[in-house]
Amino acid sequence: MIEVKNQGMFYYDGHFLTRQEGAALGLTPETEKKKTMAWKILSAHNTCPDMDSLKLRFDAMASHDITYVGIIQTARASGLEAFPLPYVLTNCHNSLCAVGGTINEDDHVFGLSAAKKYGGEFVPAHQAVIHSYMREMYAGCGKMILGSDSHTRYGAYGTMAIGEGGPELVKQLLSKTYDIAYPRVVAVYLTGKPRPGVGPQDVALAIIGATFQKGIVKNAVMEFFGDGVRNLAMDFRSGIDVMTTETSCLSSIWETDETVQAALTAHGRPGDYRRLAPENGAYYDDVLVVDLSKVESMIALPFHPSNAYTIRQFNENLEDLLHQVDEDTVQKLELRQRPESLTKKIRNGRFYADQGVIAGCSGGTYQNLMQAANILDGKSVGSDAFWLSVYPMSQPVMLELLRTGSLTKLMQSGASIRSAFCGPCFGAGDVPANGAFSIRHSTRNFPNREGSKPADGQVAYVALMDARSIAATALNGGAITPATELEGIAADPSFVDYHFDASPYSRVYHGVGKPRTEEPLVFGPNIADWPKQIPLPENLYLTVASAIYDPVTTTDELIPSGETSSYRSNPLKLSEFALSRKDPQYVGRAKEIQKLELLRRTDPDAPEVSAVMDGHDPRTTGLGSAVMAIRPGDGSAREQAASCQRVLGGVANLCEDFATKRYRSNVINWGMLPFTVEHIAQLNLQSGDRIYVPGIRTALKNGAPSATATLVQAGQEQQITLKLEKLTREDRDIILSGCLINYYAQNK
Repeated sequence: MIEVKNQGMFYYDGHFLTRQEGAALGLTPETEKKKTMAWKILSAHNTCPDMDSLKLRFDAMASHDITYVGIIQTARASGLEAFPLPYVLTNCHNSLCAVGGTINEDDHVFGLSAAKKYGGEFVPAHQAVIHSYMREMYAGCGKMILGSDSHTRYGAYGTMAIGEGGPELVKQLLSKTYDIAYPRVVAVYLTGKPRPGVGPQDVALAIIGATFQKGIVKNAVMEFFGDGVRNLAMDFRSGIDVMTTETSCLSSIWETDETVQAALTAHGRPGDYRRLAPENGAYYDDVLVVDLSKVESMIALPFHPSNAYTIRQFNENLEDLLHQVDEDTVQKLELRQRPESLTKKIRNGRFYADQGVIAGCSGGTYQNLMQAANILDGKSVGSDAFWLSVYPMSQPVMLELLRTGSLTKLMQSGASIRSAFCGPCFGAGDVPANGAFSIRHSTRNFPNREGSKPADGQVAYVALMDARSIAATALNGGAITPATELEGIAADPSFVDYHFDASPYSRVYHGVGKPRTEEPLVFGPNIADWPKQIPLPENLYLTVASAIYDPVTTTDELIPSGETSSYRSNPLKLSEFALSRKDPQYVGRAKEIQKLELLRRTDPDAPEVSAVMDGHDPRTTGLGSAVMAIRPGDGSAREQAASCQRVLGGVANLCEDFATKRYRSNVINWGMLPFTVEHIAQLNLQSGDRIYVPGIRTALKNGAPSATATLVQAGQEQQITLKLEKLTREDRDIILSGCLINYYAQNK
């Protein structure tokens, strides 16, 4: 169903040509790459003539209530006076206000006061999930939007959107630029039409399964076009598009047509439409050909969206696949005691899930819920263990579902209807029972994304499925069922007539371009400034505070989501949770190192300092902790995955490669060194190992591509090379300054 062409190709007269075939026609990559949609949008937003090193400014930005306080506090400390571009603050992640007392709503009050003071847009809790609101109110053809959430994807609307860590949004608020090398552009050529019962999540999981492990589209722009696009309604396109984040790509863009025009018109913004398509001869670095007619109902088993199979394959190989999940559970969660096998959920040859959830920016669309309602119409999800909850992604979507009767059908079937909330995507809503298996049309199924706490003996599981197959499964009491097996199921229409009623957004504060500088910011008792950081010293003596040997480490493992979200506005309190699900001893180890570093700064001759310096000069050599992981940073854009390490005295990450550009950017912007080491696993680094890096400040200042260091393990020393790859001059200056806040303070 997916053909991967691992080579550069030209799209010419409706066909893909190899570089040799294109050369015979006089085509060259250098000239023809300018014919992609990506080139045209990037060039329109680039502020310098060099297209190899982009300096981008965006049309709008968006943040939710786990990230916007830290962003505004950082920008405020760096000289912010007014938002220079439309900035939308939504309240869809911590809107339950379930733990921590008043501190959750205190942050919402802070957000509203910031929107008033600096001239922003504030969307109150339960009105819309962040990406629904941006699709409805801001996405448009040829635009670029930056968001502090990894699933910032509006490519189906013709918008190149990028999810990044908070410091990158701070740069835009200070009228700086987003600086990246020109990315690879990968063609995703769609043909055919989905079969009845196949939904956008099925297509997305098939693409993720074919690309993620091989890194085919890592940090690239995915450009969707082809005759299959016209067979997909707007919500179907967006449902595929939002999941491109899980391929580890940078962004996405789709060709636009009458369907997009109708959607923008329905949302009251017909002027935001224009036709986008690649020009004849456009050059792509890689090509994926997706035959939509061959895509089957899919399931992504724990613990990653790329762990994808057809439901048919799953049902035919239950014992083997569930055994592998059992093994992954022990390894990923580092359990001392093996949980009861998931094979216990097999009854009469069928696997039974305990819970179904259709939610958020990927699942809670009008079309998904309309199709689920049609499947469940006049039937019941039953009164046994399996239960189903549904989260429409915005109040306008809920209104339309109510108007057309789909909401009634869902409620009459026994499904529980909730308000717009992102919790099921990160473990803050519908937490299943211990040992339970949840099937979800949401964005991720990483460890603990369902909200369990393995350290407390709790283990639960999430598998990703499409809303249609979740509804089909609900009809069978939780027995995993592909919607394609249902009799008489209708194919998804290629166009869905959607009526958008914006009246619920009368609650939204619209202050873009109207800063009221006299308005005070309202601070609750939990909102704290970032601790001050010092510039990088001349030499560093690092102690490895945690060593992680998983193939990929997610940001959820670096700083858990869910219950920690209440403390997102207090860096000191939040840092107490750093690596708590992966390495519970990390915080204590890091604090011990930090304690000695703080003493070194005030009393370098203290005996406690001398005892750990191993003869290195404490006046020029700083002490700091480092985290080692093979490939850290997959998943969320939350800057706290890096900033919490920094708050605890972290000064470096050591890895073979970074999983995402956005996590690496967070590491740099918080003043930590992004060291890469070839074949790092062979070093067998462990907590307590020491690394002396002499002259690191000079090396960084002079643009050195690497640093020579001494690794000390069990009394033995060896020389190692720490690479400083692809650091811009500004990256280096930020690290030299100690963090982004310091950098801007020095350059006011």
